[in-house]
Amino acid sequence: MMDNNWIKMKHYPKIRPGATQRHFVRRSHAVLLSGLLLAGHLAVAQAGGWAGKMAATVMNTAGDSAAGALAQPAKWNYDQGVVWRGMERLWYRTGDARYFKYIQQGIDRLVTKDGDILTYKQDDYNLDNILCGRLLLLLYRVTGQDKYYRAAARLRSQLSRQPRTREGSFWHKQRYPWQVWLDGLYLAQPFYAEYASVFHEDSAFDDIIRQFVRIEHHARDSHTGLLYHGWDESKQQKWADRASGHSPQFWGRAMGWYGMALVDVLDYIPANHPGRQSLIDILSRFAGAAQKAQDPATGLWWDILDKPGAPGNYPEASVSCMFVYTLAKGARKGYLPVSCLSVARKGYEGILGNFVTNGPDGRPGLDGTVSVSGLGGEPYRDGSYAYYTHEKVVRNDPKGIGAFLLASDEMEMAPALTLGRGRSVMLDYYFNNEHKQDVTGRMVRYHYTWEDEANSGFSLFGHIFRQFGMRTDSLSVAPTAANLKNAALYIIVDPDDEKESPGPNYPSARDIQDLYDWVKDGGVLLLMSNDSGNAEFTHFNRLSEKFGIHFNEDSRNKVIGNRFEMGAFTMTVQDAIFKTSKKIYIKELSTLRLTEPARAFFSDHGDVIMATARIGKGTVFAVGDPWFYNEYTDGRKLPGDYQNFNAARDLAKWLIEQSPK
Repeated sequence: MMDNNWIKMKHYPKIRPGATQRHFVRRSHAVLLSGLLLAGHLAVAQAGGWAGKMAATVMNTAGDSAAGALAQPAKWNYDQGVVWRGMERLWYRTGDARYFKYIQQGIDRLVTKDGDILTYKQDDYNLDNILCGRLLLLLYRVTGQDKYYRAAARLRSQLSRQPRTREGSFWHKQRYPWQVWLDGLYLAQPFYAEYASVFHEDSAFDDIIRQFVRIEHHARDSHTGLLYHGWDESKQQKWADRASGHSPQFWGRAMGWYGMALVDVLDYIPANHPGRQSLIDILSRFAGAAQKAQDPATGLWWDILDKPGAPGNYPEASVSCMFVYTLAKGARKGYLPVSCLSVARKGYEGILGNFVTNGPDGRPGLDGTVSVSGLGGEPYRDGSYAYYTHEKVVRNDPKGIGAFLLASDEMEMAPALTLGRGRSVMLDYYFNNEHKQDVTGRMVRYHYTWEDEANSGFSLFGHIFRQFGMRTDSLSVAPTAANLKNAALYIIVDPDDEKESPGPNYPSARDIQDLYDWVKDGGVLLLMSNDSGNAEFTHFNRLSEKFGIHFNEDSRNKVIGNRFEMGAFTMTVQDAIFKTSKKIYIKELSTLRLTEPARAFFSDHGDVIMATARIGKGTVFAVGDPWFYNEYTDGRKLPGDYQNFNAARDLAKWLIEQSPK
């Protein structure tokens, strides 16, 4: 493993505005000659990597006057929102609740119990205020607290009244009439799309797609493929071209915001939406332009993208991080070719080698972020090259730090993606088919589903599979040879009884045979039951016994209150599957009784807790509890010495390895 302090040892010179391209070539060569290739960078830490190190800097700077903007109290603006988004991604990837709590504590200082947002004024109609709404949606989905929903609804109400251009795009701010800035696409559209997805506003997707299409039409330069920072429909602003209305320069961070907006919005646009492909096409054109603008020596991107090496211009940290995030995520999600990952990798190497340096306290920080660049306003910003290149460049700007967290998360995830890339893990929604009414009055599926982010859901388990490159799908009809054909893994969890679902779907003889044949042909099946009183045993056992596994109608590890030790197991065979987890927690589970060909994998005091079975080319793993639902993997409830998140990751990796390529 590389020395964790390699950056501190190298003593690279500080980046400055106006540095020449030759200077950065020398620095890039120094990085390469030192042997600090990306594989070494990514090996710097197993739990969070560089993202974790930078997050520690953020969380340890409160009250530190030398830390600049990072040390300021949380406030309702997009700067803080980008940092929170980076923390959210770290929480998903590590199961470390410190990151979630950091977000929640910051939000709770600003949102009252009635859902009012301190310092927020809806009548400003300022898109800068919308980005933090994504964290409100996260907190609402995870905790169910009404105040977060009310606050998010207030932001959604702003968008309903936001002034628009004549062709329907949001004004950037009320005080910037008729203007659309690329920044605003990131500040507003991902929240708009996520809110629409969560609360069933399907008509909003047409509006969102249309706004991306229109700004590309007005701001994209056909020669370079780059987009100008802003567009004035009225063509009255001093910075606006009188014929086209666009601003005069290709400012890097503006395009960075735009790229991140595209890959984030695509998370919520339904797969069958007729306009979805137009967004993917825009992203593809964006990626092509970004690749051409990348500095060949350093892998970085310049503040003004089309003028590398010009007097006053400089490689800039936030745009470089944003482009890395956009390209890497686009490749991971399949929107962009896998080759874009190598472009991102080169950019990330440049970021680590040129911008990440240790401060006097020994903690890493990020140099080289321009603090702000805009158009118009007071004093007036004319959008000229001289204006952009004279804005202050600072260390540890939240926008740069947040973008670095996002970029690092993608790049640190990248090495594991090849394990499951191109394959699908399918979660049963047929035998487990529970619904409840949501805040809109709509009946929605919940309980051990990918989408359920509350304690009862499997959302973190889904994130783990996706971190290995798997696609997460679901099956809401009976499993057959046809609809299992493209699944490498199939998971059945806690099938319903009559208390949980009217007219529950029990495994039929046909279902059992089809599943057996699918496993025999190479499928990997994960069976997760529950304890007596909380599970259906009779019909489910007819399925599991086909593989030699019987779930006993008992309840092992009953836990009183928060006496977690009553549900603790110490793994004694962790090297076989659970290679990074030793102490785990499973409460109130059913034990197993086995016949051929099943084998006990883990037993405790004479009880079989986990079992495996080899059937032809396939594999079955069984445990008598849903186990990996969010309540016991997301780090918010269990003490820190329990390793359920690691266990979920270990098991997911092992299951993928059992499935044929």
